[in-house]
Amino acid sequence: HTAKIVDDIAIVKSMQTEQINHDPAVTFCQTGFQLAGRPSIGSWLAYGLGSENKDLPAFIVMVSQGVGNTQALADRMWNSGFLSTEYAGGKFRSGHDPVLFLSNPYGYETSARRRFLDDLGKMNQLNQHKFQDPEISTRISQYEMAYRMQASVPELTDMSKEPDSIFEMYGPDSRKPGTFAANCILARRLAERGVRFIQLFHRGWDQHSNLPKEIAGQCRQTDQPSAALIQDLKQRGMLNDTLVVWGGEFGRTVYSQGTLTETNYGRDHHPRCFTVWMAGGGVRPGVYGETDDFGYNIARDPVHVHDFHATVLYLMGLDHEKLTFKHQGRRYRLTDVAGKVVNGLIA
Repeated sequence: HTAKIVDDIAIVKSMQTEQINHDPAVTFCQTGFQLAGRPSIGSWLAYGLGSENKDLPAFIVMVSQGVGNTQALADRMWNSGFLSTEYAGGKFRSGHDPVLFLSNPYGYETSARRRFLDDLGKMNQLNQHKFQDPEISTRISQYEMAYRMQASVPELTDMSKEPDSIFEMYGPDSRKPGTFAANCILARRLAERGVRFIQLFHRGWDQHSNLPKEIAGQCRQTDQPSAALIQDLKQRGMLNDTLVVWGGEFGRTVYSQGTLTETNYGRDHHPRCFTVWMAGGGVRPGVYGETDDFGYNIARDPVHVHDFHATVLYLMGLDHEKLTFKHQGRRYRLTDVAGKVVNGLIA
């Protein structure tokens, strides 16, 4: 299915990172630093661009489980770090309650919730006046956001009005809540409603000696809905204004360590070069970068994670060197002290 959209995507074959294990590599890919504690890229964008929808967070995350291993994924991967917590990613779950504790308890009326929040807001305002803690103001605004989300989230997640043709486009899993396919449809619905940054995590990619069996299952779950998302955005006239990025935290070697047989072989972690693809949002379709014949080293046009972050921010209208936040006496940014925009990826 991805072959159907190949003329719309930019395939970056020369990505490189500094991390070789999952947790620090995902953290680096998300925050520009290998140690936890800094804002994620979604938080930086929410901070830099603000929100277009007062009834939904500017940054929303969804997680689906693939056919492979569970693969740990911490909520701090989409945290706001030292930025205000209003810029943290809001996690949507599958099932009846996409957001925990958003629904009123049984027998609790909306009018009672409104009175409760009004009184709680007055108490928080007293504390804000006394302590001058900016997080108290954030807490007040987030309570109000949660109140508005009680109406906006059920409408968002109700896909009963989506035509059968959409479910057929996204594949057989698209009617099952919590699957990657269903989350792709929700991602399009969120983009339609002006949510700035939507991130889908699909777990289970840590294949080593089990790669031949499990990679096919992962591809079946992600290939069709990923391509459908591009086609869907394009048919709605949204692709030019929506940047789609598809990839992981590092690559894989062409070999595997350990005892192997003809039927038991696999791949290992490889940070020196890997591939991601991008579409829409001002991206120039085509192939960028090149590796050697063994896919071990980059032969042309390397793209470091910092360069990639700088380019994504540029495509979203932000200068990565000017999008800063002063913390503990230093001005921090997503790209740390490095990064350059990859002009070859820009249309």
